[in-house]
Formats: sequence, structure tokens, C-alpha cells
Amino acid sequence: MKRTKKDGDTAKTTSQNNEKVKLRSTTKKRSNAKTSQTPALLKPRAEAKSKVKPTSSVVSRQKMRPTQLVALPSRSTIFNVIHAHAVLYKKPLNTIQLAQELDVSPTQVSALQEVLDQMSLAGDIKMMPKGSYAPLSDQALVSGILQTHKDGYGFVSNDSGEDVFLPERQMHGAWHGDTVTVRITGTARNGKREGEVVEVVHRKSSQVVGRLLSENGVWLVSPDDVRLRSDILVSADDLMGALVNQIVVVTLKNYGDGFSMPTGQVVEVLGNSDDAGMEIEIAVRKFDVPHVFSTATDNQVAKLADSVSPDEYKGRIDLRDVPLVTIDGEDARDFDDAVYCEPILEGKKTVGYRLLVAIADVSHYVKDKTPLNEDALTRATSVYFPRRVVPMLPEKLSNGLCSLNPHVERLCMVCDMVVDLAGDITAYQFYEAVMHSAARLTYNQVWQYLDEGTGVLAEQFPELCTHISDLYSLFKLFLDARTKRGAMEFETVETYIVADEKGKITQILPRTRNDAHRLIEECMLAANVCAAEFISTCERTCLYRVHEGPTPEKLEALRRSLKAAGLSLQGGEKPQPKDYANVMQQVHGRPDASVLQTLMLRSMQQAIYTPDNLGHFGLAFSAYTHFTSPIRRYPDLLVHRTIKAILNNQHYMPMTDKVSLLEDNRKKRDVVKTDEKNANTSKNDNIHHLWSSLGEHTSMCERRADEASRDVTAWLKCEYMKQFIGETLSGHVSSVTNFGAFVTLDDMYVDGLIHISELGQDYFEFDEVSHSLIGRASGTRYRLQDTVKVKIAAVDSDTRRVDFLLDTSAHQNNSRKRTQSKNNSPVEKNSSSTKKPRRRTRK
Repeated sequence: MKRTKKDGDTAKTTSQNNEKVKLRSTTKKRSNAKTSQTPALLKPRAEAKSKVKPTSSVVSRQKMRPTQLVALPSRSTIFNVIHAHAVLYKKPLNTIQLAQELDVSPTQVSALQEVLDQMSLAGDIKMMPKGSYAPLSDQALVSGILQTHKDGYGFVSNDSGEDVFLPERQMHGAWHGDTVTVRITGTARNGKREGEVVEVVHRKSSQVVGRLLSENGVWLVSPDDVRLRSDILVSADDLMGALVNQIVVVTLKNYGDGFSMPTGQVVEVLGNSDDAGMEIEIAVRKFDVPHVFSTATDNQVAKLADSVSPDEYKGRIDLRDVPLVTIDGEDARDFDDAVYCEPILEGKKTVGYRLLVAIADVSHYVKDKTPLNEDALTRATSVYFPRRVVPMLPEKLSNGLCSLNPHVERLCMVCDMVVDLAGDITAYQFYEAVMHSAARLTYNQVWQYLDEGTGVLAEQFPELCTHISDLYSLFKLFLDARTKRGAMEFETVETYIVADEKGKITQILPRTRNDAHRLIEECMLAANVCAAEFISTCERTCLYRVHEGPTPEKLEALRRSLKAAGLSLQGGEKPQPKDYANVMQQVHGRPDASVLQTLMLRSMQQAIYTPDNLGHFGLAFSAYTHFTSPIRRYPDLLVHRTIKAILNNQHYMPMTDKVSLLEDNRKKRDVVKTDEKNANTSKNDNIHHLWSSLGEHTSMCERRADEASRDVTAWLKCEYMKQFIGETLSGHVSSVTNFGAFVTLDDMYVDGLIHISELGQDYFEFDEVSHSLIGRASGTRYRLQDTVKVKIAAVDSDTRRVDFLLDTSAHQNNSRKRTQSKNNSPVEKNSSSTKKPRRRTRK
């Protein structure tokens, strides 16, 4: 591409055949922004031809087929029909009527009767005088995902988000993650409904990873997941050569019940527990992370060329003469984004900037209806562990053809933007291109040049220095715009692990963030916003990255805490990001700033992928999506495909037939809110349903990846902390609960628990408003961010738990100092006016 002289004209792009690509201006009001990217209105998809109805002869042949025996409906389905007719319709059904209602064939009525007899004996239903059936209780059964605790009890959340508490004795053979049906039996002491498992509808786990044990000649596998509380019995003939204390994977033969143990057979021997990287091998199986590409995918990738061919340039804008650069961390292996910036001049006066964000064109290689796409969708995201990555794409793509390595041709999708001096994007366009990365730069190299004017960048790439300076000038404009729109920015400490050759931790260090990190982040945010606006303006369905504001319950709790601190959050029932930002400005510099920031951060919901454009609360964007990381995130790949379809005047429809999509087993979002903002979107719309399923699947895969990564990090930290058992170290309170306080060590960034029984001889109560534990007799207070001295009491790698003992003398001294220096603290002054906290029994 030949760049125009800086004469103030709108930036131009020249293709190989010298055709001009003009930027399309958008209106000042972004909410009504329109682009003329595509000609006129896109044509609607051709309506599918109606299916031909079967002829009478076909129907008659179908009727002549013999009745096939099919499985009886589940007990929960039978119960729901009985409950509906007896309680709601007041017309209880007998066995024959039930069979007709459930489409049970006459030959299976006797089998249905046996199930009804079993349900009567179990206390689910009762027979009425005239032979009809009614439920023993008026309450319907509850179905949901079982979430068990390592102590044995569990919870089931139904679709409305209501929890049902299950004591251990009422699990009846159900395992963590199983889909179960629960009968309500009463109310637990904590106020939640209590129940017992009636039926396991679907088993989550067919394989379990754990340690092989031998006890008196009996072979057992102890699951690594402490929520699976039963050991698995293995026959000596099913050991597959595994030895005692080795880590193995077993396939379950049966799940056991209250009278028998589960049984299984070893299908994979991972090795010894102290082998390098074993914690990662365990995690990928424990959390069902797909980690082996299919043979069909390997064959497909093997056929790809090692480099980009000239034939693939056709129809693309040639950007090989533009000095695009990648800026990443020192340990980065794949580079999926490159940036370039130059000022727009009127004479010698800068009136704006042109920003190019080039993203690897993964969609060119990963097509629908291919094994590669099926594997990518199944994974949906790359999973990052210390010293290892489980990639979404094979290495030939992620580190090769799709990585924007320097000085080689790479295919890319470009978001080409014009930004004014207010930091607003006034024009943008998307196009396919071919590029050469001019350099692979790191954050530290860029920051050293921006801060000092020296370093690798100045010495080895002097021709790039001007462009990096222009990027930094644009970054400052983006920061001003960020402040104006009220986006939030929380100050958090990120850490990274330094490991030895065996993968064990040698150091845990804070990750230093500088303006080079933030510069790239702002460029990526700009491209993501343009992608979301472009898709929305063209009225296409795709996945947005949605971050909703606080729920009413969390908002009320936050307001109580802020009130106790002498602050208030404006905005009524629906505060805006600016309202949060205003509070953030008020707490800046206060001694309790970190406490209040933590409370505000915890009040907001988790970001998800969904086709419903509900905006991004934290970033204060009305529309936001992910466009910039298609190598490691499947939603970004979907966004690329959608944009390409728009450019080609087509509609993109994802293909998911051969992939089993994950469902969200968390509490459901507020459906009413979604429908209010998407009144034109019908739940029965097949297209919307497909995209919703994709959003749910990719959100759950993201959550799965985070859980697996945290699990490995927690295990490594536990192993690291074993050498410090008995030592006393300094830390600060990072979380307070009704059973104790979590402390983060200052120099090691490791979390541990001080149980409430170890806080002293006093009786401590949990104050939900001030998020503190308060001694009833002494008034001693433990709250967020308090500085404490703790002794490392115990470390358990199996439960990923570090236990601390409090150095009470050190805390009492700190308390006296704090009382003297913060006598007028709003938190202390108002804490007595809060209502009395609930009494908790110490364990």
C-alpha cells in the first residue's frame, strides 16, 4: 500500500490494481452511526422451500410398521405429568390415562405400572381411591446441575436461579456436575429449601482422574477432585499396568449408591505424581479440557502449505509496505494483532490520526464443516498454564500461518480507523489484506523508548520510532475519551510464576504494567467497538461481549457498604458506568480505597458472550465484541466470518451439527431484561437460538479454561508453600467470610485462610456491611486490607488449601495504631449504626 502525503486529505489505500479504497465517515452520534461499507441494503436470505408433505401411501406404510419398544419416560417426567394433572388441572390420571398422555405403547403399560409402584414406595406419589395418582407433595420437582462441596453437601440451582440445599445423606449416588431431579423435603437452617435426589437425569463424568491406591489387596482410585467423595474400586485385571501411587484415568463401569462403591477400569496411566507437568495433565482431564486434536484435523493441517502463496493475495489490499508492528510480552509465541498509526495533517497541523489494527485472518484457514473447525469450536479458547498452553488451533496455524511473524507474508483482516483529537472514531472500514510485520516488539522495549528515548527500539528500529510516538499520542487521546464516557479502571495486581525445569515454582512476581500495555489495549478496544457497531448497523446476528451492570441484590449490598463509608452511588435502580467512575474518583487516596474498590468490583456481573447486544458496563460501550484474538478465541473467529459475509453481501450462518455444545449450569440471567432490550428478537427464532447456544458454549469454555488454569496455579502454589511451613510472614486481609478471613501474603502473592476459630478467644461475628469480623467482647475487628502477620500452619495440595495462624500480638498493635490514626474514618464512625449482624456458630 502506498501512503499518501500528510496533506490533510482523508487517508487512502491502494490495492495491487491501484483501486482506491475510501474511508466511510460516520455521523457524530455513534448510536445512529451508519456506514456505507456495503451497497444499499443487504438482500434477505432466500426463504427455505417448504418441505413436501408425505403422500398418503407413505403415511400408510409408516402405520404398518410394527410398534418399536422405546425407553420409558424418566421418573421426573412421569412425576411432572402427574403433578400437573392432579395439582394444576385437578384431574388426576390413572395408569392407562398416564400411558396415553406420555405416549407409552400398550405393550409397555406393565413396565410403566412398575415404575409407578416404585415411585409410590419411594414416597413421590400416592394412589387415590379410584386408581388415579397424585403427588405426595404439592411442590413440583426441581431439575438442575448438582454442585457439591468437598464436605459432602451440595446445591441444585433451577432455571429461575433458586438454590435447593442437599445434605450428603440425600445425594443418593449423584455426583458433582450431574443433572439431577430433586424432591423438596423442607427448609434448611440457612433458610434455603432442602431436598433429596430423586433421579440422576444425566451423568457429567464418565472418566475420573486420580491416584491409584492399594489397601489390603484392594485397588482403589482416589479422585483428584475433592468434590467426588467416593473412591473407585478397580479390579486387578483392569489396572493396565499401573503401579501404586501413580496418577491414572479410570472409566466408570457404575457409579455406586448408598450400599456399594463405584467401580471402573484404568484406561490411561499418566505417570508419577511428581513428574514434571503432571499437575497440568491432571487438570485437563479433571476439567474435561479437550487437549488432543482429532486425526482428521491433523490430516487437514498437514495438507496446508508452510507459507502464504501469491494466489492468496487476490482480492486483498496490499499492506506489505506499511510498517505494521506487533507488540507483545517477552514470552508470547503467537502474534495475532499488529498496529500502525500516522497523523492526519492540515498543513503542518495535526487534526487527527489514522489507526490500522491488523488481525490474523484465521477464518481463511478455519472453515465451517471441516474437522479443524469442529476441534476449534469444541475447545472454543486456548487454555494458558504456567509453562504450557493448550491451544485452540494446531501449532502450524497458531504459531505459523496465523501468527503475524516479522518479515513474512501473512493474511489479515484490517480495521482501518480515523480518530479525531477528542479521541472519537469518526470513520472506519474493514477489509481483507496481506501484510509484512516490520518488527516483533515487546512492551518493555516500547516503554523504554517512550519513557527514556533509548533501548532496542531506538538502536535497532530507528525508522519505527516516529510511528511508535504517534501511537503514544493517539493513546493519550483514547485515555481522555475513556474518562469522558465513564469507563472504569480498577487497580489490581497481576502476578506471574517463574518455574524451574521441572515446572515447580521458584518465584511469584508481580507483573509490571506500563503505558505500552495500555496503548495496545486501547487500540484493540477501538477495533472491537468498530466491529460491534458495524455488525449492529448492518443488522446481522453475531456474538457480542456483554457485561451487564450489578444485579438488584448486589447493588443494594454495595449501597449499604458505601453508605457506611460515607459515600453514595448515584443513578437510582440502574446506575451508569459514570456513576461508578465518580465514586472511584472520590475514594482515590483514602485509606480504605482498596477496600471500596474491591466491593465495587465484586458487585458487577461476569462478562459473557451472547447475540443480545446489552452493552459493556465496565468499559462504558453501548456495543462491544471480540474481534482481535481469533487465534485463541472462537467468538473472534465468528466475528471475522460475519464481517466477511457483510463485505460480500451475504449472511453468515455457523455450522454446529457435529459439535456437542456446553450449556450454562450457572444461575440464569434476567430473561425479562433481555427481552425488554430485544423486543424484536423471538425466543423461537432458530437463528437466535443457534447463536445463543454458541454464546453459552463459548462462555462456559472460557469459564472451564479459567478454572483449570486456577487449579494448576493453586496446586503449584501449595507445593511452593510447603517449604515455609512454620514461618511467620506478613500479609493483608483480601476477603472476609462468616467462617474466617483470607489473607494474601505480601511478598509471595499466595492466599491462605485464617479460620474464625483461630482469631482469638473472643466470639467473632461477620458484619456484611463493613465486610469485617468483629469480636463481640473485645471489639477487635478484622476487615479487608488489614495488615496482619501470619504463621504458615498447614498446606494441603489435594484441596489446594493453605492454612494460616494469626500472630495476634502484631494485629493488636496494628489495631491500636489504626484507631489512633483513623479515629474519624467514616467506616469506623458509621459501623455502630448498622444493623446487628447475623450470629454464626463457630466450627
